[in-house]
Amino acid sequence: MEAIRQFIEVKDNSIKVILPKEFTFKRVEVIILPSDEELSDETKAILDSRLKDYCENPDDVEDFEALLDELENKL
Repeated sequence: MEAIRQFIEVKDNSIKVILPKEFTFKRVEVIILPSDEELSDETKAILDSRLKDYCENPDDVEDFEALLDELENKL
C-alpha cells in the first residue's frame, strides 16, 4: 500500500492533487483534514496509528454504513 501525504491550498472550494508518475492506481481514497488548525500531539499519534494499521491491513476494515446500521440496531 502506498500513501502520499500533501498539504494543498484550497482555491474556490477545490483542490488539485498532482500524483507522481509512478503512481499507477486507478482509484484512491481521499481523507480531507483541515491543516490551518494545529492538531494536538495526541490526535496526530492516533491518526498516525490508524493510518499505519490501515496500510498494514487494508482489507481489514468495516463498511461504515454497515457499522452505522449495527449501532442503530443496538439502540
